[in-house]
Amino acid sequence: MTKAELVAKIAKDANLTQAQAVKALNALLETAASELENNSAFALAGLGTFKVVDRAARSGVNPRTKEVITIPPTRNVKFTCARALKDRVNF
Repeated sequence: MTKAELVAKIAKDANLTQAQAVKALNALLETAASELENNSAFALAGLGTFKVVDRAARSGVNPRTKEVITIPPTRNVKFTCARALKDRVNF
């Protein structure tokens, strides 16, 4: 599902205009990004939880040259599915 399709579905289901649905979705996405940027978790009941995890530096191998390289530490977002959603998908 694309963002445009999601906006259309939200507008239809919530009886909103397309513009109102776009504003609501953008506000949700901005709030989630802001919370994750501040190392907080972002949870949506019935959907799941997004949280920031730190990945340590590690070594890797360049497949072309076989040279061992160091991959720097990174921060990633991890999603954990809610039990209700998992049960719904695995009916």
